[in-house]
Amino acid sequence: MKRARVAYAGAIHHATEQDGCLRLADGRRLTEDAVVWLPPIQPGTIFALGLNYADHAKELAFKAPDEPLVFLKGPHSVCGHRGQTRRPRGVTYMHYECELAVVIGKTARRVAPANAYDYIAGYTVANDYAIRDYLENYYRPNFRVKSRDFATPLGPWLVDAAGVPDPMNLPLRTLVNGRVTQEGNTRDMIFDIPALIAYLSDFMTLSPGDIILTGTPEGLTGVEVGDEVITEIEGVGSLKNTIIGDPEGSNVG
Repeated sequence: MKRARVAYAGAIHHATEQDGCLRLADGRRLTEDAVVWLPPIQPGTIFALGLNYADHAKELAFKAPDEPLVFLKGPHSVCGHRGQTRRPRGVTYMHYECELAVVIGKTARRVAPANAYDYIAGYTVANDYAIRDYLENYYRPNFRVKSRDFATPLGPWLVDAAGVPDPMNLPLRTLVNGRVTQEGNTRDMIFDIPALIAYLSDFMTLSPGDIILTGTPEGLTGVEVGDEVITEIEGVGSLKNTIIGDPEGSNVG
């Protein structure tokens, strides 16, 4: 099943997909553009993977990591489908990152890889924008690169785990203004989903609602104000986002 969270008529609603429309929990059916899309879940801890595709590491002239390169993102970094992400003034290179997002469904501690899928509630699409101007290095991404408000669109759907029988063989791609700029497949991850859950849960407890962003393949392209960016993963969803300018500016970028 595909589930969503939307704002409509002054309230937040849970919705499901039905015949190309949204069906609210109270039975009302609405078109996609009649609502404001929210992230499909309220995130707990957000884990993000760097350099988890060998082709992406090569693209950036980095050696593939020997163990997962993980960093955290703040809860306000996410926004929903059809949302807007600001491009700070003066930056020279801001790019998308199409990623499969894994949503934890129950408390996980010291989970064996063979049992990891039992702890997954479902999957969604993430676009983890990065601003390379502020990057120290890919082994130490700072907050201005990866935890900016609304710089990680998420959605549109949370697809139940049972609806994605083989998450390690999903084509993904990015389109900028209708042109395909990135293509890959989740089978090319360096550390697969069971390995990531086992790694993280070995030293910390994972809770329902925690999200693991599993990395992006090669094919990065800079985005500018006015660009429409669509990140999509087969069987999971197509996530639309628009780049806007920052009307307020910033004292620190």
